[in-house]
Amino acid sequence: MSGHTMRAVTITEFGGPEVLTPEDVARPEPLPTEVLVRVHAAGVNPVDWKTRTGQGMAGLQTFPLILGWDVSGVVEEVGFGVTTLEPGDEVYGMPWFPRAGGAYAEYVTAPARQWARKPSTVDHVHAAAVPLAALTAWQILVDTAHVQAGQRVLITAAAGGVGHFAVQFARHLGAHVTATASAARHPWLKDLGADETIDYTTTAFEEAAADVDVVVDLVGDGHDRTSTRALKTLSQGGLLVAVPGGVSPDLAAAADAAGVRTTGFLVEPDGPALTRIADLIDAGEVSVEVEKTFPLAEAATAHAHGEAGHTRGKLVLTTTD
Repeated sequence: MSGHTMRAVTITEFGGPEVLTPEDVARPEPLPTEVLVRVHAAGVNPVDWKTRTGQGMAGLQTFPLILGWDVSGVVEEVGFGVTTLEPGDEVYGMPWFPRAGGAYAEYVTAPARQWARKPSTVDHVHAAAVPLAALTAWQILVDTAHVQAGQRVLITAAAGGVGHFAVQFARHLGAHVTATASAARHPWLKDLGADETIDYTTTAFEEAAADVDVVVDLVGDGHDRTSTRALKTLSQGGLLVAVPGGVSPDLAAAADAAGVRTTGFLVEPDGPALTRIADLIDAGEVSVEVEKTFPLAEAATAHAHGEAGHTRGKLVLTTTD
């Protein structure tokens, strides 16, 4: 650590939003192969508040803890050996996940190759809404499910952070996309590329969707047994990617009995994929939805808002006026 300080939001115990405390802490210095990034905006994700309560990635953290993994900002310094970035470069990334990323702060350090150049057509607020959610959707559809043109993809909770990217990436890959969301979100999801929409509040989605090749389940069995119900929509040999909660023994047994496949998933830092995603954003093929922004010092308010549910797209913290 250097002699400089920075403003950050820390927690020293697990609990409700009130444990998030703005304070001055030591500013980190980049080690060899790392860069120091001046944070302009930090995305807020469900894993943030789950970790804050002692769930999520809590088992991998130590106190005091600076939450957050989504960053958009400007390179301030580079460590020895860095040749791909230089001071002044605008970058975005998902540093260190699932270890502490420290995004709720004015500065972050991480390996240079965990970053990518920020999409040039969006501001830092919208860029900060991208990394964790978009990488989750990308790595599921491209690297895990290997979605091909003409396949049928079902996405639950499609109006959320991961969901709205998954709809657009599945469309980009040439899939037929079915999205579940409340009726008010259907026109927007159609604009993003959904071919069909299902109002989960009035319709059992497993009765409305069939012959699906890939289900991206962003709800999980913890809520109304969504993953187990989703198995009914799959064609023989189809794949269910169960994101929240993963695959329980009961879910695995049900999938085997139905002749379908299932897997859990956890996103990884991925600079090259972020570069490809930035290209899609700059080409106008992918849009980024930010429902609301909050000053860094109001991280607790942002968490309370997110935990209330039904956010359209993402929430973002800002460190600059």
